[in-house]
This record gives sequence, C-alpha cells and structure tokens, in this order.
Amino acid sequence: MIKDASIYFLDGCGRCDLFATDLCKARKWSEPLHVLREILLATGLHEEVKWGQPTYTLKGKNVAMLFAFKHACGISFFKGVLLRDDGKLLVPAGENSHVARLLKVTTRSEVEKAAHWIRTYLEEAISLEKSGVKIPKPNKQLQVPESLVKKLDQDAALKHAWDALTPGRQRSFVLHISAAKQEQTQYNRIEKCIPKIFAGKGFNEY
Repeated sequence: MIKDASIYFLDGCGRCDLFATDLCKARKWSEPLHVLREILLATGLHEEVKWGQPTYTLKGKNVAMLFAFKHACGISFFKGVLLRDDGKLLVPAGENSHVARLLKVTTRSEVEKAAHWIRTYLEEAISLEKSGVKIPKPNKQLQVPESLVKKLDQDAALKHAWDALTPGRQRSFVLHISAAKQEQTQYNRIEKCIPKIFAGKGFNEY
C-alpha cells in the first residue's frame, strides 16, 4: 500500500494487483483526479495517505478523501450528510450510507464546471470540522457482526466500498461471515471477501 499521495495519481493505491497498470482506476481517472487534488490543496487542508487513498485533514481530523471507482471518481466527504448541498451534486456512498456523501465526476470539464460548488462544499466541510459538530448515530437495521464492524471502522476505504453495496449484497456478506462461530474465522472470511467488496459484488457473485 502506498505512503506517498503523489504515487496514487500515477499508479494507484497499491491495494490490489492492478497497481501501476493501465487497468488501475486511479490511472483511468487521472486527469479529473489531478484537478480535484489542486482544488483540495488550495483549501489549506493537509494531504496525507490513509488506507491507500489521498485524504485531506484538518488538525488530524478527516474532512475529505479522493476516490476512484469503476464508473467514476471524485471526492468523498466524511461528514457529507451535514452539508447543505445547494448545488445538488452530492449522493450517498450507498443505499444504506448514513454519513458519507460523494461528488462524482468522470472528466476534467465536469470538475471545472462544478468547481464553484466543490469549493463551497469544502469550505462548509472545513467549517463543520472546526465547529466540532458530531454525527448522530444511525439506526442500524442490518445486524452486522462485530468483527466486520471493527474492520470497517479501521479501514475507511473499505467502509466506503461497503456503503456503496446494495442491501442485498451487504446481506450476503453478513450471512457468510456471521455463519462462522469463532471470531478469528470471521476475520479470515472478511479478509477473503475484501476484493469482492471493492469490486462492488455480492458474496455469491463472480
């Protein structure tokens, strides 16, 4: 996994076998990602790498993260649910996403067209972080095993990928992982499921 953010824009995050190949999603969306990075850096946020992704922080607190998915790239706002979204450009990270909101783009021109709103969202996100506002805890309907909850809490990139799954796909992983009685066995199953989660697939999909 990479430690230098600059490498991400050239070769990707280093989390999978596509690293430093033309199939890497970060390479696919290289041009719009570079423009988004310029906008993010202009805010004064600190750029660092967390979970293999360029992450932008304020005094150690996560504000935004760049992402590169199969069909789009963009910015993920950690407390996006609190943003006003006057530009109507933000979408939930997934059907069950409570907190994160994504701003998706596919071209440099889309970034340039939305630049005003992107800066507005970032200014608001920074203000929210400075205020110390807390996110209300969601009502969890899906009984996710504690082992998976811990893993998602430790890995923000995986959490974003998990939130992007449909409820049915999430359920398929929950059933598979929960079927193991031993905690270590559950962790082993989680590790084997990670590539499919990042690929946006359910447990039984190939």
